[in-house]
Amino acid sequence: MTYTTPDEFVTRPDLRGTFGMTSSTHWLATASAQSVLERGGNAFDAAVAGAFVLHVVEPHLNGPGGDLTAIYATAEAPDDPTVLVGQGPAPAGATREHYLAEGLELVPGSGALAAAVPGAVDAWLKLLAEHGTWSLADVLAYAIGYARDGHPIVARVASTIETVADLFTEHWPTSAAQWMPGGEVPREGDLLTNPAYAAVLDELVAAGEALGPDASREAKIEEARVEWGSGHVAQAIDEFVRTPHRHSSGTDHAGVVTAADLAAFRATTEPATTIEFRGHTIAKTGAWGQGPALLQVLALLEPLDDELLDPSTAVGAHTVVEAQKLAMADREAWYGPGDVPLATLLSADYADERRALIGDRASHELRPGDVPGRDPFALPTMRTEYLPPALSEAPAGVGEPTVAAPGRAPAPGAAPGASAASAAPVAPTEDAPATGTAPPADRLAEPFTEPTGETRGDTCHLDVVDRWGNIVSATPSGGWLQSSPTIPELGFCLGSRLQMSWLDEGTASTLEPGTRPRTTLTPTLVLKDGEPVVALGSPGGDQQDQWQLLYLLRTIVGGYTPQQAIDAPALHTTSFPGSFWPRTWEPGGVVVEDRLGDDVIDALVARGHVVTRAGGWSLGRLSSVSRDPETGVLSAAANPRGAQAYAAGR
Repeated sequence: MTYTTPDEFVTRPDLRGTFGMTSSTHWLATASAQSVLERGGNAFDAAVAGAFVLHVVEPHLNGPGGDLTAIYATAEAPDDPTVLVGQGPAPAGATREHYLAEGLELVPGSGALAAAVPGAVDAWLKLLAEHGTWSLADVLAYAIGYARDGHPIVARVASTIETVADLFTEHWPTSAAQWMPGGEVPREGDLLTNPAYAAVLDELVAAGEALGPDASREAKIEEARVEWGSGHVAQAIDEFVRTPHRHSSGTDHAGVVTAADLAAFRATTEPATTIEFRGHTIAKTGAWGQGPALLQVLALLEPLDDELLDPSTAVGAHTVVEAQKLAMADREAWYGPGDVPLATLLSADYADERRALIGDRASHELRPGDVPGRDPFALPTMRTEYLPPALSEAPAGVGEPTVAAPGRAPAPGAAPGASAASAAPVAPTEDAPATGTAPPADRLAEPFTEPTGETRGDTCHLDVVDRWGNIVSATPSGGWLQSSPTIPELGFCLGSRLQMSWLDEGTASTLEPGTRPRTTLTPTLVLKDGEPVVALGSPGGDQQDQWQLLYLLRTIVGGYTPQQAIDAPALHTTSFPGSFWPRTWEPGGVVVEDRLGDDVIDALVARGHVVTRAGGWSLGRLSSVSRDPETGVLSAAANPRGAQAYAAGR
C-alpha cells in the first residue's frame, strides 16, 4: 500500500516568492499585514497590524476582550521557537465556591462569569515593542480605519448576529445597539462601524504620544500597555459587569472581573515545547494549552509504517483517530495550570506503552495513562448531553442550548454551521453497535428556542514570514460578539475562556482564581535543521490540532504541498469531553468530510466508529506560510472552506 496521491485539483495556488508571505482567516487582515511588509515592516509589525484588523472584521470569532497564543522565531535566533502567552488568568473573584453558590454546575459558555482577564491586546503590544519596528500609531491605523469608517461584513458575521438577535434584543440591549444598527440584523456586504473601539485604539496611541517626541518607540508602546490595563478600558469593564445579565445557563449573573485584575496582568513569553518527528522539530505551547497533545500523537505515530499515517485510507484514519483519543484523554487527566508531567507524557517509553492500546476496533472509552510516582487527577463529570436546571422546562426536542440558526441545529461534534441533515450520525453495523452514543433524532430536529449566546467555539488565525526570516504563527480568539454583552464605551465584550475550567473538584483544570484556564489555542511552528520552515494553525476549538495533524502527516510523510494538504478531506474525533460549554462528549464519535469517500467511511463504521458526515467542505480552516532556508523561497497557502481566508505574498 502506498500513501494516497494528492488530488491534482487545488482550490488555489501554492503562493511562492522571496519577499514576504501572509495567510489568515480573513482577506482584509491578510491584505493589511502584507501592506505592512510592502512598506518595510517586519513579520511582527505585520502580524500585530493584521491581528487588530481581525478584531474588527471577524468580531464573531475574536475580539480585544479575548486572548491569544502565538509561536514565533526571529531571524537573529532561528533555532529558538518562543511562545507568546496572551492568555489571561481567572479573576481573583472567580472561585469555584462562588459559581456553585450561584447555582451553576458548569462555568457558563457565555456571560461575564465565563470571562478570563483579557490578554490579547497586552500580548500584541508586547510583541510589537520587543520585536517590531513600527510605531503603534502606524500599526493600529488599519484597524482604526476599518472600525471608524466601516468594512463590508462577511456572511458569517451577519448569520451569527441573526442567531442571537433575540438574545440581544431581550437580554443584551447594548449588543443590539452595536451589532444591529437601526434594530435590524445587518446583511452580508453591509458596512459595519465600531466608533467606540476606534476611540479605544486612539486612546492607546495618545497615551504613548503624551510622553513627547523624545520618547522611544518602545516606551510609547509600554505606556499604551499601562493605559490598557489601568485606564479607561479597565474601569469601564469593572463598572459594566456589575449589572447581572443573561448567561448560557439561562440565568442572570454579575461578572467578577475587576479593574485590579486587568492591572495585574502582563503577557509573557516562554520557550516552546518541542518533539522530533520524521526529521522535523514540532514546536507547541506548554500544557496550559492543548498543544502538547499534538506532540503526544506524533510520538505515538512516529515509528509506524507510512500507510498507517495516511488519513485518506480506512486504516490510516482509524489509526490517527485512535491515537488522538489517547492524547486527548491525557489532556483531560493531566493538562492544566499546575505541574504537568510533560517529560513523561512525551517520552518514547510512554508512547510505546500507550501505542499498544491502539487496536482494530474503535474505543468508546476515555483512557488516560498512568504516570509513575504521580497520583492521577480526578476525571471530570462525563456527560453525553446537558441541559441546565434553569432550562429544564424547555419543550421536548429542542436540541442543545446553542445558537444554531433556525433549521440548522448541529449534531454534537458537528462543525459550526453544519446542518442536521448534512451532519447526521451514521449508524454502526450490526457487528459494531453504537452503544447508545448517537444523539436521538429528536435532538436534531429543531434549534433551542431561547438562544443564550453559547457557541461551539471558533476563532481566527494568522501566519506571517518576512524576507529576513522572522516568522510568526498566531491564534487570536475569545471576546466574540456573542460571548457577553457589549460594553458600550468600548465597543467590545469580554471573552469566555473560563468555560474550559471545571467546577468539579480535584481535576487538572478545576477553576482556580489567578491561574490560566487551559486553552484550546494552539498555533504550530515547524523547524528543520535548526531553522523555522513552517508556521501553521487553524481555528476550531478542540479540533485545531486534529486538523493540523492531518497537514503535518500529509506534508511531512505524504509529500503534499501546503495547499494540497489544506484542501484534502478532513476528519476529527469527538470522543473526549469538549472544552466548550456544555462540556459533553460523544463516545466513539468521528466527524468526517464526505469527500473522504463512502468506502473509507463505511470501513470506519464497521470498525465501531460513530461517524458523523459533515458535508464535503466543512472541516478545517488551516492556513500556513513556509520558508526554505537554503533558497530563501517563501510560500503561503490558505483554507478555501467558507470562502473567506486568503493568502498573499510575493
